[in-house]
Amino acid sequence: MKVVTEFPFAVVEDADLAIVMSDGCRLSARIWRAEGAGKVPAVLEYIPYRKRDGTLPRDEMMHAYVAGHGYACVRVDIRGNGDSDGLMTDEYTIQELADACEVIEWLAAQDWCSGSVGMMGKSWGGFNCLQTAFLQPPALKAVVSVCSTTDRFADDIHYKGGCLLGENFGWGVVMLSYSSRPGDPALRPDWREGWMKRLAAEPWLAPVWADLQEKSDYWKHGSVSEDYSRMTVPVMIWGGWADNYMNTVAHLVENAGAKGIVGPWVHQYPHTAVPGPRVGFLQLALRWWDRWLKGVANGAEDDPAYRVYMLHSAPPDASAKWRAGHWVCEAVWPSPRVSRQVMALAPGALTPPGPPVGYLGTDEIGRISSPQHLGMQAGEFFPMGLNAEMPGDQREDDALSLCFDGAVLAEPLDLLGAARLRLRVSSDKPLGFVVARLCDVGPDGASVRIAHGMLNLCHRDSMEEPAPMVPEVAVDVAFDVDQMAYRVAKGHHLRLALSNAYWPFVWPSPEAGVLTVTGGSLDLPVHSGSEAEWVPPDAEGAAPWQHRVIRKGHAGRRIETELLSGRRVLVIEDDTGDVESLTHGLCSGETMSERWEIVPDDPLSARAVHVWEQRLSRGDWSVRTRAEAEMTGTVDDLRMKAKLTAWEGDTVVFERAWDEEVMRRFV
Repeated sequence: MKVVTEFPFAVVEDADLAIVMSDGCRLSARIWRAEGAGKVPAVLEYIPYRKRDGTLPRDEMMHAYVAGHGYACVRVDIRGNGDSDGLMTDEYTIQELADACEVIEWLAAQDWCSGSVGMMGKSWGGFNCLQTAFLQPPALKAVVSVCSTTDRFADDIHYKGGCLLGENFGWGVVMLSYSSRPGDPALRPDWREGWMKRLAAEPWLAPVWADLQEKSDYWKHGSVSEDYSRMTVPVMIWGGWADNYMNTVAHLVENAGAKGIVGPWVHQYPHTAVPGPRVGFLQLALRWWDRWLKGVANGAEDDPAYRVYMLHSAPPDASAKWRAGHWVCEAVWPSPRVSRQVMALAPGALTPPGPPVGYLGTDEIGRISSPQHLGMQAGEFFPMGLNAEMPGDQREDDALSLCFDGAVLAEPLDLLGAARLRLRVSSDKPLGFVVARLCDVGPDGASVRIAHGMLNLCHRDSMEEPAPMVPEVAVDVAFDVDQMAYRVAKGHHLRLALSNAYWPFVWPSPEAGVLTVTGGSLDLPVHSGSEAEWVPPDAEGAAPWQHRVIRKGHAGRRIETELLSGRRVLVIEDDTGDVESLTHGLCSGETMSERWEIVPDDPLSARAVHVWEQRLSRGDWSVRTRAEAEMTGTVDDLRMKAKLTAWEGDTVVFERAWDEEVMRRFV
């Protein structure tokens, strides 16, 4: 990334500007403003991840850059987090979004603001800028959203296709840890009083979310897919093929007239993300802001609707730094350059393309009875970097799956869009799910996951009103495999791999079941072919943050096998070390560990144990928090225990434990 230090305008900062809500709650904002530019538009990023330490490194590179081009960039800590007052009760609450609307109104009224406000963010911030746009506050003129979702139930970190994700538990532990830290005493003289209130109110949300096993009003709140007609604010939406929010971009382009860009990236901003190539996200965001916040006639509204990086076949690499490919530009989406090719499922094979077919036959073409440890190479729900977090070689999981292989390709095959899988299937158990992986298999047998999709069979007819399967009764089901842009090389072949286990990506069903497949088809989105159609600007950013490394970190990721019991364990360790901000002297550090363990023939052996530690200090002042949690299950219930401990210096100042059980109705 090119570091830019000279901008059209000098940048002035306010590290802790108070924005007081109508109920008296003080939110803390850091603002970068263009000096001498007169009244300028404001661009808001509104998240719980702590501007003083958590997102400080990326904030320095992004917000100073945009402000230097004639804007005011505003980074606000959500109430109950960082240096803001109040308490947080859940994600994307009515209160959170009401605060966002108030902040936007406040910004528009400032004497340095032109009255136009934009909103941007990644992940949580990407979610709530879409959700705020849905509410249509008058001053909000445009948004830039990165790595977000339109459907909080069907396509988020809690559930996917109705399947309970392992990361529902993991995310609950993360938020228990993240929100347990106090404000900075240099800004908040009353930090300790606020910290004690914050700790006492900390919610343990994993069991709350796990108990919401159907698409209820809880999940519909904040899901902009419930009414796309409300998405009238211009949206630029970004995603990454290595992230699990890749579907959002196509959905918003098709249904809300958004402009979408998807690259090869993990869950990071595209100017800093891996795998490369990185792109000039900040320049493209500025083009968007100039058009909609300043009224500059730059033609941004006429840019291609959907720009995607089409990945090319490459060996599997869970820590890929770069992916070969080329950029494709579609003027409209769905694209007339995409046709559908339907391949029927035959025993062990995908038949050659033919006319559209439905569910085929009544004879058995395969059984799905997966060992419970299948899925160890699935990668993270949202990988963040190069610590083997992306999908690895799928061969081992393929060997444990019901596979259907296509013919070896005589010419490259370009795929763009979402494949749709139709199955006629019966189950010997009332609860169960099916996972589909579409893979690129090379001549050496190496298997790369192109995309995956899944369906909780209880949700076969409805996300809102699930119903258990009737054992041994065949039903017709259909679901999408995730969006993709992928060129399968000549000499390679496609593989569809089906399983009813996917550990630890999906929490296992209570009983090891058998699914019998008696027919089906795979509907592929075949692109007519293209070469490089766009050359994006190179990545740029402002100067990185000034800091000192106190202690270097380390990371580890490994799969362990206990030879007597056969227990398989995925172990993840990440210690960031400790660093000091040379701007304000706050020292911070974080250490986490995860264990995901299971015995191949026993779904009730599934156990997850996570530990997160947060550290803050300056001079003689230091605090530390530790969140520990465990998830297990029985035939009838899921059990989630947690403990939160806080230290001031070496003294324990807070302890609380939770032990919650959730009835398994549909998972």
